[in-house]
Amino acid sequence: MGPAPLAYRSDIDGLRAIAVIAVVLYHFGVPGFAGGFTGVDIFFVISGFLIGGILWREHDATGTISLRQFYLRRFKRLAPAYFTMAALTTVFAAALLLPFEFREFGKQLISATLYLSNVMFFRQAGYFDSASDEKPLLHTWSLAVEEQFYIFLPLLILLLSRRRGAILAALIGAWALSLVGSVLLTPKMQTATFYLFPFRAWELLSGVLLAIWGCESGRRWRGHMALSWLGLGLVLASVLLIPAGPWFPGFLAIVPVLGTVLLLANGTGRNPVNRMLSTREMVFAGQISYSLYLWHWPVLTLSLYLRGAYSGPLETLLWMGLSAGLAYLSWRYIETPARRAKLPPGWVFAATAVASAATLALGGWLYVIDGMPIRFGQAAQQHIAASADFLQDWSRCTTPASGPLAGLEVCPIGPDGPPQVLVWGDSHLRAFREGLDLAAHEADMPGIILWRAGCPPLFDLRKVESAATLAQDAGCSNANLQIRQALPALPSLRKALLIGRWTYYANGTGIGLDQHNTIAVYPLEGPALIDAPQSDIIDHAATATINTLLDRFDEILVLRQPPEIAKYDSRIAAREAAHAGWPLAPPPITSPDMPRDALARRIAPAEAPWRRLAALGVVTLIDPWPQLCDDTSCHALIDGKGYYFDNNHVTNTAAIALSNLFAPVFTRPAVEEPKS
Repeated sequence: MGPAPLAYRSDIDGLRAIAVIAVVLYHFGVPGFAGGFTGVDIFFVISGFLIGGILWREHDATGTISLRQFYLRRFKRLAPAYFTMAALTTVFAAALLLPFEFREFGKQLISATLYLSNVMFFRQAGYFDSASDEKPLLHTWSLAVEEQFYIFLPLLILLLSRRRGAILAALIGAWALSLVGSVLLTPKMQTATFYLFPFRAWELLSGVLLAIWGCESGRRWRGHMALSWLGLGLVLASVLLIPAGPWFPGFLAIVPVLGTVLLLANGTGRNPVNRMLSTREMVFAGQISYSLYLWHWPVLTLSLYLRGAYSGPLETLLWMGLSAGLAYLSWRYIETPARRAKLPPGWVFAATAVASAATLALGGWLYVIDGMPIRFGQAAQQHIAASADFLQDWSRCTTPASGPLAGLEVCPIGPDGPPQVLVWGDSHLRAFREGLDLAAHEADMPGIILWRAGCPPLFDLRKVESAATLAQDAGCSNANLQIRQALPALPSLRKALLIGRWTYYANGTGIGLDQHNTIAVYPLEGPALIDAPQSDIIDHAATATINTLLDRFDEILVLRQPPEIAKYDSRIAAREAAHAGWPLAPPPITSPDMPRDALARRIAPAEAPWRRLAALGVVTLIDPWPQLCDDTSCHALIDGKGYYFDNNHVTNTAAIALSNLFAPVFTRPAVEEPKS
């Protein structure tokens, strides 16, 4: 005899409603729902409770479980809506996403279809990072966790099916290990504990163990009203108060999980909490929760991708309304008919296999053809090319474990051999890497690059930057000190070239599209010079740094910072050109040109120390401006080619085109003829 069917519980649909509404409001940025992402944790517990109950009752009645029937139900329940969402999202992604983003979308299609998207997103940026809203299938990470659970749980039960006690012991042990691992490792490995199944398994197993306890005890799921109120309070506290960031999941995830367990354990009692969860509106929202979860994230990410930002609460509400409308249509015309369809099992498995194969093939094709760049015209292509022209070849870089540069990334350029040139700088040096390497090879002179983003190549400074962590700020000072101490132990070096974003350090802020970035610099020794302009601190550090380097090098060169094109960013400009004519596209904000006179006030204090030192013959100043500017303006696009990636970093194309500037860096000193 098979297992008795589970009685429908309207309160569970109400609990699903809380979970999905919390997630949607959080993702759309509605104020007051700081912890709305914990709705996923509520879903995990519910899934564990329902699936665990089904499988345990089947095992209890038959001594085994039918994988065929189990996966038949799962495919009918989940696959149709997922493949519909994936197909329609692909259509709009094809119209909107730039080639390198569409290529990444192809990878997302593959990983989501293989139930591995949580692993892929773990290896990329974190869930709470700003880049997350550019990944239309990011939300499938939680579906992948559940699918992995659907593999783990039935196989575990089958493996230990002859020993009932062993199943329970294994489930309890797995629950404990997962919980302890999540709590202990979240502070150190937050991205892993957030995305990966082993650290989320305890949430699903909390529901499984609750279901087993109910089956074994004949529980009718009625308890004291206070427990329901406590459960609701914990769930609402999670949704409203738990902060996003590096401490979640860990011990914070216990709050929504415990709250959900209490609500499930007491969900059929006659009390105001369960009556609220069982209202028609809550039940309806719970019934469409899967489709709403599927659709809201692509709507959000693609609309923001097109719009840049919402104009206000009304627009936010309209996009949420569209998500709800798509969810209803998906539930009404896809989910429900597919679930109720009386199809032969073979047909269901075959249809799922065909849809999976087609989606995998599509994702692979998008990746192989590099995101289909032919979708956009020439106006967008030059910006698209620039947006993809920023990755350099760092394959020769090493991080020595010992020696004067131990722990620093050391990147050779030019031919092999003892380095004769030190190129020291920040991310502007990274941008010029290909041009420097070309110049070094042409001169047949080896060199090394030492660079660190946002770190001025100057001694005896500490910096505090808005875009950096405290550890990164401290790492800058420590690395520069180590370089200073290492120079006497590097006898082959004869020349030094300094490359930096001098205007940023002297003025303390970015410009135009990156004016929100700030940096403050302070001397490591001596008075803090609180009232002194930051440019004076940079001037003093520049002079002191050059004096120190003169004791070690035959010649010191400094690259004049390329002009900043304040309102240019190749990615934004590419989107603007690609979306031109779309009715909801915002007006353009980028410009590839910058009047020279608009930069005069900004560059004057930044260039003052270098011009003074150059006038004294102490340093050689290399000037890229003549090749980037005409008499009145400087340009991000030159001869139809993108020379800038953003408003201050050049592309590899520009670096190679400007490589002739670095010929003096790699010129050997003339050997004097002996006097007769």
